[in-house]
Amino acid sequence: MAYIQWQFDKFNEAIMLGRFEENATLREKRDIIKDRLADQLPGVFEAAGEACPDFYFRDQGSYEMGTGVKPLDGDFDIDQGIYFEVNIESYPDPVVLKQRVHRALEGHTDNVCIRRSCVTAFYHNEGEPIYHVDIAVYSDGNSNHDGQARIAKGKENSGSEYRVWEFSNPQALTEMIESRFEGNDRAQFRRVVRSLKRWKDVNFPSDGNAAPIGIGITIAAYHSLRTCYADIVAGKPDDLAALRDLVWKVRGQFMSTWDSTEQQWTRRLVVTLPVEPWNDLFEKMTNKQMVDFEEKLQILQQSLDSAIEEVDPVEACETLRKVFGDDFPVPPPEETAKRHTPAIVSSSNSA
Repeated sequence: MAYIQWQFDKFNEAIMLGRFEENATLREKRDIIKDRLADQLPGVFEAAGEACPDFYFRDQGSYEMGTGVKPLDGDFDIDQGIYFEVNIESYPDPVVLKQRVHRALEGHTDNVCIRRSCVTAFYHNEGEPIYHVDIAVYSDGNSNHDGQARIAKGKENSGSEYRVWEFSNPQALTEMIESRFEGNDRAQFRRVVRSLKRWKDVNFPSDGNAAPIGIGITIAAYHSLRTCYADIVAGKPDDLAALRDLVWKVRGQFMSTWDSTEQQWTRRLVVTLPVEPWNDLFEKMTNKQMVDFEEKLQILQQSLDSAIEEVDPVEACETLRKVFGDDFPVPPPEETAKRHTPAIVSSSNSA
């Protein structure tokens, strides 16, 4: 079989986004939002006849985990959490705090809106989206009697039953993932997640819930990734083997379940968040979307199987380029006249 880790490394370099502190442009955009909120929020609360509570910011999402990928459409999605040091009893309607954040950002861009899980500010250049910032609004855990942070859920036009404070602890999730994978294993985990996210972007529509969400892919890898090495002693990773094993495991987790609404059996994948609220990360996908998800995973596995069995690195990479997109490099034939196979194939004990 061909050893094409060099191509996987180049693919990772082409698609990866570093953490905020590693990316000056994204760091600047994040800080603009933070500065705007810090400057405007006191006046917004004062205008509402309230004292502005203390608040602080935390990075979150794929940038904090180090699993971000460059978007194909150029519309960067930046996640930021704002934590108000208030208990939920002080604001029984969580949408109120989201409205305060919305008012503080109003006029900063031509489009700021309150969404169910966040307040989003969209940025455009000559009518084209270039990035948007999702600000999740929290009640700080230290301000609540149980010590648990909660995220504000609901829109301005939502009924009272949809305006809720929901348990959320993104920091605990990041720490849990980083404690499971260390050193070279953590680096491979991030590369594998980025590869699958790019596969998702290439093979699924970007609108609605048709595509599996990024956090769902990340947690599927957290639960099931077995890190693989061509030579564990020398620390030579084998991302192809790790991806094939992961996709095989995820496909095996699809189960037939009874849909009482549609009165039929359907196959679904359940990936549970390993921290509160312990929800199924793919629950918003319809049964039809789940069928498409499983079929595309099967195509991905077939491509990974073909690549791992292929002796010619050119053929292996051309196969993978069809599922991962044009950023996956294909070596010129003259550079691969001599076939390379790894001496040892082994797996880490960390997973």
